Amino acid sequence: MKIGIDKISFYTPAFYVDMVELAQARGIDPDKFTIGIGQDKMAFPPVTQDSVTMAANAALSLLDDVDKEKIDLIILGTESGIDQSKAGAVYIHRLLGLNPFARSIEIKEACYGATAGIQMAKEYVANHPESKVLVMGSDIARYGLDTPGESTQGAGAVAVLITKDPRVIALEDDNVFLTGDIMDFWRPVYSETAVVNGKYSTEQYIQFFETIWAEYQRKFTYSLADFTAICFHLPYTKMGRKALNTVIDSVSSEDQERLLENYRLSTLYSRQIGNIYTGSLYLSVISLLDHQTSLKAGDRLGFFSYGSGAVAEFFSGTLQKNFQDYITAKDHQDLLDKRKKLSISEYEKRFNQQLPTDGSTMKIESTDDPAEIVLTGITEHMRQYLKK
Repeated sequence: MKIGIDKISFYTPAFYVDMVELAQARGIDPDKFTIGIGQDKMAFPPVTQDSVTMAANAALSLLDDVDKEKIDLIILGTESGIDQSKAGAVYIHRLLGLNPFARSIEIKEACYGATAGIQMAKEYVANHPESKVLVMGSDIARYGLDTPGESTQGAGAVAVLITKDPRVIALEDDNVFLTGDIMDFWRPVYSETAVVNGKYSTEQYIQFFETIWAEYQRKFTYSLADFTAICFHLPYTKMGRKALNTVIDSVSSEDQERLLENYRLSTLYSRQIGNIYTGSLYLSVISLLDHQTSLKAGDRLGFFSYGSGAVAEFFSGTLQKNFQDYITAKDHQDLLDKRKKLSISEYEKRFNQQLPTDGSTMKIESTDDPAEIVLTGITEHMRQYLKK
């Protein structure tokens, strides 16, 4: 029985910051942002968006009535959770109007969370073939104004529907995974921003990829030449290229050209959005599907997932017959085209808008947020969500 991705989409907030303007405001050569790390725009979430609303907005247009009835497992991968106890997936379950007889859970392991959810979903569908599973990765990457990590911020969510007989990508049983207790990136419970050792994290990302790739080669028969493309977790768009460069010389110049061009296409959305943590690998998958018109049924795609701390995984999938019919490239481009650019002063003002942490009541005006699902305030420690 084939199991995999039947539908996939993303959401990003209605505002962005131009990276050239940000560099100029910080007294930095813009090439360090646009070329050095490979970012053009940075998505910015208004106070009306959090990990719950973004995930729900990503899934909203994805699901039809049959999906809503068949989904009985909802998984949210996030490192931007809003509650130390209650899963964000429970809020999402209500906001989307899903079947009440369902499990709703939240998974955390840095940027690896959505991949853990997808693998759990795959095993669940294997045991419950008539069920569908909704997996979301939703995050706000936040490091602070005028900090070394500011240029790698971003916000957004992906939603993936896992089913039997998937119409987009059938996932293979060729997973290789790796855990190592390292401190390259973490966020203590008392901190609103992450602690990161950027150079060390990059080194570990590449080392984890090399180690997993060597084990994958040992366990399975596929070579690099067998892949039409490899999609990577992208905290910034140059990161995956650094990992790919470690193995690219093992194939012919023709294969190299294909893999590098498909890698470029897989980064186009990330260049416009920035880092979305748990969703970034799957944003790169969507970008490839939306932009590479030569893809065909049977093409094999590789996926490298990395979550700092660290857990990583490599696996593959094959494109299914008529998968193009289930790709919503126009909707994705419309979402990006309709965003509003914030001036640096507007961005800084909005960045400093914070939700209360002492139980105070707060009402939020949401008229400038076109999203269908928004956060409208907090009352007695409870977040108030609205589906317009």
